[in-house]
Amino acid sequence: MRILVLGGTRFFGIHMVNDLISGGHEVTIATRGITPDDFGDSVSRICLDRTDGESLKAMLSGVHYDVIIDKIAYCSNDIRKIMESADFDKYIYMSSTAVYDPLHVNTVEEDFDGTKGDLIWCDRPDYPYDIVKRQAEYALWQKYPDKDWIAVRYPFVIGRDDYTKRLYFYVEHVLNQIPMKVDNIGSHMSFIRSDEAGRFISFLVDKDVRGALNGSSSGTISIRELIDHLEEVTGIKAILSDAGDPAPYNGMPEYSINTDKARSLGFSFTNLNDWFYELVDLYIDAAHEKMLGLCE
Repeated sequence: MRILVLGGTRFFGIHMVNDLISGGHEVTIATRGITPDDFGDSVSRICLDRTDGESLKAMLSGVHYDVIIDKIAYCSNDIRKIMESADFDKYIYMSSTAVYDPLHVNTVEEDFDGTKGDLIWCDRPDYPYDIVKRQAEYALWQKYPDKDWIAVRYPFVIGRDDYTKRLYFYVEHVLNQIPMKVDNIGSHMSFIRSDEAGRFISFLVDKDVRGALNGSSSGTISIRELIDHLEEVTGIKAILSDAGDPAPYNGMPEYSINTDKARSLGFSFTNLNDWFYELVDLYIDAAHEKMLGLCE
């Protein structure tokens, strides 16, 4: 298949592109040309500004793609620009479980109905992340129902290649005895590992499915369980304080993500408990190495 990837040069986009290449697809990646990649001659490349409609039209005009995977669309205007600029059979949009309001235990796709709600044509800086992601889906559901599209909704994506360092925050603060403020220590949350986040999108390119699809590792983990593990492995007591550094994942409620629809297509997600603590231990080792390097 001829596939255009908007983005794809960092984090789970790298896993996705590598899986597409392994699947024998003809892959073109479209970026601003800022982030280098290691795909070599396995992909074609075009340089464009994803937020500029004229740039999109200039680079995509006259070219047909079987699938467009859009990892960098955030808002309704991003959706409109690609829909008006590109010729394709299927469009896969990287959405988020942030569209759910509220998230809750066993959150299913139908808990966010993109056909209802007021569509606002907006840009990324206009509203907070959760709102612009909802507006992007409103655009798909309400303005482009005749198009063949999938909105993939992930919770927090984590892995050893996670540039956000949200999970690493807890490791570093425990090891260095830095106070942190955690406001939801008992709330269980869902995560997905970066490599399977990439593989799931790649898996979908030839599947006969439309609409929203959740993706998530099975099971949940609470911050309390994370901190308990850190304290047990390091022998260091975490310092929790309202005056401490605000922790990532603060404000998140107790929730889990239902992936029955994705599983019905034949995709098997990992169990969170099978790899989460192994990842934390890798972060602990990395933090120790960093500390040793500073002492040398």
